[in-house]
Amino acid sequence: MAMSARTSTLTSPVPTNRLLLLAREAAPFVIAAVLLFVVAPSFLSDFRQNLLAKFLCYAILAIGIDLIWGYTGILSLGHGVWFGLGGYAMAMYMKLQASGDSIPDFMNWSGLESLPWFWAPFRHAWFALPMVMAGPGVLAFVLGYLVFRSRVKGAYFAIVTQALALIMSIFFVGQQKYTGGTNGLTNFDELFGMPLADESTQHTLYYITAGLVLVVYAAALWMTRSPFGRLLVAVRDDEDRVRFAGYNVGLIKALVFAVSAAMAGLAGALFVPQVGIISPANLGIVPSIEFVLLVAVGGRGSLMGAVIGAVVVSWTKSTLSESYPDTWSYFYGALFVGAVVLFPAGIVGFARRMRDEAAHRLGGRTAGVPAAALEGRPSDAR
Repeated sequence: MAMSARTSTLTSPVPTNRLLLLAREAAPFVIAAVLLFVVAPSFLSDFRQNLLAKFLCYAILAIGIDLIWGYTGILSLGHGVWFGLGGYAMAMYMKLQASGDSIPDFMNWSGLESLPWFWAPFRHAWFALPMVMAGPGVLAFVLGYLVFRSRVKGAYFAIVTQALALIMSIFFVGQQKYTGGTNGLTNFDELFGMPLADESTQHTLYYITAGLVLVVYAAALWMTRSPFGRLLVAVRDDEDRVRFAGYNVGLIKALVFAVSAAMAGLAGALFVPQVGIISPANLGIVPSIEFVLLVAVGGRGSLMGAVIGAVVVSWTKSTLSESYPDTWSYFYGALFVGAVVLFPAGIVGFARRMRDEAAHRLGGRTAGVPAAALEGRPSDAR
C-alpha cells in the first residue's frame, strides 16, 4: 500500500506536467486563431480586413527573417528579392490568366509578338504555385552555399545581400518587355476563377493568409525546437566550435537561408492578389531594410515577436500615413529609432523583462514569509 502510494505520487505529476506544457504551447495558436478567424472579421471593415491580410503577409516574411537573423545570427538586407520573386511568380500566372490566349498587354506595347519561353510554364497553376517557394528557395540555397562556403559572414554578408537587392531591382526595371519595367505587373482580373473585385474573394484570401501564418509559425516553431534548431543557435553563438565539432556550417547556413527565402516567396505570392501589383520597388533595398526592422521592433529571436512586430509596425505605418499624409515618414522614422534605442530587445523582449522584474519583486516579497512562519511552527509541522 505504502509502496504503491509512493509510486503513484512520483509518477502522477509527469502527465500533468506534460499537459501543462502542451497547453502552454497550444495557447498562442488558440489565441491567434480566435483573433484572426473570429474577432478580426467581426469588428473590422472590409478595407481594414484587407489591410490586415497584407500585414499578415509581412508576418510570414518576418518569421523567415527571424529564423536566419534571430536564431542563426545571419543578417540579410536583401530579403525583398525573395519576396519579390515569389510575388512575380504569382503575378505571371495571374497575368496570363487575365490575358487569355494573347500575350500580356505590356509585351504588346514593347513590340513582342509571342510569349517568351520562360513565361509559358506559368500558364499552369501546377508549375506557378510550387515556383512561388521553390524559385526563391533554390536560388537562395545556391547563393548562400557559395557565399557561406567562403566563410563570408557578419556585415560582409549583409552587404552582399544588399547589393543583390540593388542589382535585381535595376535588372527588373531594365527588362521592360519581360517584367513590365518600373510599372511592374498589374491589372489582374481573377484568381482560380474567383473575381478579385468581389468581397467574397478578398475574404477568402484573408482566411487563406491567416491560416498560412499559423502553418508557417508552427513549422518554424517545430524547426527551432528540433535538433536542427539547436544547431542553428549553436552556429549563432559559436560558429567555430560547431565547425570544429565536424558539422558543415556552410551547408547549415545555406539550408536555413533557403527556408527563409521560401517563406519570403510565399509571403510575396499572397501579397500580390490582395494588393493587385508587384513591381521592382518591392525587390529593392528600402523594403528589405524595412523587413528587418519588423523583426527588430517585435523582438529578435522570438517567432511571436516577429509576428507582433510585422503587424504593429505595418498598422502604425498605415495609421500615420492616413492621419499625417505630409509628415508621416518622420514619425515612422522616429518609431524605428525609438524602438532600437529604448527597446533594443523589441516588444517581446521588453514584455519579458517586465514580467521577470515583476516575478522577482513578487518572489522577494514572499520569499521571507515561509521562513518566518516556519520559525514559529512546531517541529512536527516541518
